[in-house]
Amino acid sequence: MKKLVFVLSVLLAIAGCTGSIKENGRESRAEILRERLLSGDTSSVFVVAHRGDWRFAPENSIAAIEHSIETGVDVVELDLQMTKDSVLIVMHDSKLDRTTTGKGKVQEWTLDSIRTLKLKNGCGIRTMHSVPTLEEAMLAAKGKVLVNLDKADRYFDLVMPVLEKTGTTRQVIMKGSRPASEVISFYGGYLDEVIYMPVVNLDKDNASELMTDYIKDLKPAAYELVYADGNKAELPLLMRTVLKDKALIWYNTLWDTLCGGHDDDMALEDPDAAYGYLIDTLGARIIQTDRAEYLLKYLRSRDLHE
Repeated sequence: MKKLVFVLSVLLAIAGCTGSIKENGRESRAEILRERLLSGDTSSVFVVAHRGDWRFAPENSIAAIEHSIETGVDVVELDLQMTKDSVLIVMHDSKLDRTTTGKGKVQEWTLDSIRTLKLKNGCGIRTMHSVPTLEEAMLAAKGKVLVNLDKADRYFDLVMPVLEKTGTTRQVIMKGSRPASEVISFYGGYLDEVIYMPVVNLDKDNASELMTDYIKDLKPAAYELVYADGNKAELPLLMRTVLKDKALIWYNTLWDTLCGGHDDDMALEDPDAAYGYLIDTLGARIIQTDRAEYLLKYLRSRDLHE
């Protein structure tokens, strides 16, 4: 009996670190979202909350992550920095000044010293919230939402043990602009677990070459596309045709030069001209935004989100 209990305990521990994340024996929301993304589901639009919902709570905070989940966001984008004692924390800037009550470079502070600081809100006002570690953030998101870890590949050797420890490897999206051959070499076998998404700036001369190699060698589930000038949409329009039935298209609406001017600010005046154009004309099925609740409301009005 004791031997059986031990074996079952080991199997449960392994299940917590690999395979699909389950809740009460059922697939978690995060696993369902992963399957939808990998299957190329175009019936709805994925909403990505940039740095969590930073209009509600401090950017990259646990509260921002939790509120994003509550509102129905599909992906939370988080940024990583490393402390002096080699602990990964969730923070965008390499310096503490803008987002915390501290000053100086993150890499010059230990985790214990950063624990004494408080996060600032979007207006630069001190809050009650503290800087989370990557482990804390992933536990907050576990099973509930996909997580795009930005600035993560430089810390890859530290990131993966945290994801494995928390059982959240399959929830993570990593992005980058490396050529396909480098992606395969760098990520290796982890490409079966972590979702890798190429970022292609369509304004760059090597865009077509990169896309050709990605399609041939990597076959990613989605691409983040970037273009600055709304009057030069020939290549974005072509990409919709090229990627049809092959991969989903991701656009950022954070500011105008990421999406040909069809950004969050335009959406406040005319959501059809901004979000609608990206969805209907350019084929976007993933949108990263600084106005997640506003975008969700728009998508739900069009039956493009649950």
